[in-house]
Amino acid sequence: MPYEGEFAGYSPLRRIVESERVKKLLGSYKVRNAPDSSGLLQILEPINIQPSDWIPKRLIAIDGSHAEVSIKNGFPGAEASYITVASVILDIAKMKELDQQRPADPKEFRKTQTAESIDCALPGCNIIIEGETSAEASLRKAVFEVFDASRMSADGESLLDTYESLPHYKPNTERTQKCPYEDCPTEEEYQRGKKQYACSCNLSRALYSTDALRFHERMNPAGTNGAIFSEIMQVLERVWVIHILRTMEAKRWLSSLRRLAIVLDGLLAVFGQPAWISQTIIKELCRLNREVRKATGGKDILLIGVEKTGTFVQHFEDIDRSADGSTGLFPAQAVGLLTDSYIKQNVIFSDSTRVYGDATYFGRKFFYKTKSGARLVATLPFLEEDHKDLTRAEQSQYPRLTDAIGLLDQLVSSRFPNAFTPLVLANSEAAIPLSLGSKVLESLARELIAE
Repeated sequence: MPYEGEFAGYSPLRRIVESERVKKLLGSYKVRNAPDSSGLLQILEPINIQPSDWIPKRLIAIDGSHAEVSIKNGFPGAEASYITVASVILDIAKMKELDQQRPADPKEFRKTQTAESIDCALPGCNIIIEGETSAEASLRKAVFEVFDASRMSADGESLLDTYESLPHYKPNTERTQKCPYEDCPTEEEYQRGKKQYACSCNLSRALYSTDALRFHERMNPAGTNGAIFSEIMQVLERVWVIHILRTMEAKRWLSSLRRLAIVLDGLLAVFGQPAWISQTIIKELCRLNREVRKATGGKDILLIGVEKTGTFVQHFEDIDRSADGSTGLFPAQAVGLLTDSYIKQNVIFSDSTRVYGDATYFGRKFFYKTKSGARLVATLPFLEEDHKDLTRAEQSQYPRLTDAIGLLDQLVSSRFPNAFTPLVLANSEAAIPLSLGSKVLESLARELIAE
């Protein structure tokens, strides 16, 4: 990387162009020529499925945001991260009623939504919590405390309790986890425990149940840690969904799920160090869904993940575009159900024998073009073992698909292209303005962090 004000010369460029090794490498690469849009549509075979007219009485939309700010504390590169996960509860019945009375009173429309959030500030590089010896240990403690302090109901289980109900499902992996303390004198494998507990070595230092999420293992001691905070946010969002369902189960409210939908911003998946938790979420969702079916007379949970950006969103746009650049090839109110082979051959090229998303997803994707022409990439959860069979793509493998596309049809947003109204509202509660927000948050940190 150049110094500030330093400009590149031409000698490195000439050296690269003339390098025989570079020429040989480039000569061995192949660019895969994908079929044109019409050819891909024939392969995908989008089908027309009649959307249901089911409307939930309430809808919970969940979205998160994080922002890293530099802290001046005498150490270079010191940073903290602010994370917020917003849950917006929408009164859909009231929204539809107001929609029939356009123009709706903005004050009345605002009453159709209420919001709650998990808000926290986490230490990054060169930020030490009092009583801790390192930034890594500080982060581990702070994450544990966020999980322990968050709960949907004052007299219900905490988010930590929900999380701790999941690890007993944790699959065995070839890579064992080490003690978070690099100087731990014991040679034994890391042992998971509940809440806060002591390491088995003679130092007896604090361990936390949330250490199993392994966020700390990727901590950069000399730079920004945005990737870690993104992972923490995605886990908070997804475990919060399970927390909501478990709290409803404990309160004996599961019967209300026949009139409730939950929408999550992004994929029904977990990536990075804590990816293992996606497999435990599958098992808990399947268990919860069996109880929901008993309480609702056979209705499945309606949980939808909606993507705003990414490779699949771009692919959907590509197959809807004709050679002259116009859109409209993909038929309105048609659904594209994706198989493993279609994904690997046309979206994300791979010759792996392992099923796409096998270790990270707890749901499967589909494309839907609404009646108004909006393109939405959505995911529905695995609620039965058969749903995970990506060698085929059948309507029965997508729980409550007709209700899902009916909801997408009715709540598509006209404010932004290919947007979904509940997530627009959730994002407005969660999004941290990048310029003004960072200044405000940096000022707050500087004011509150001890010298």
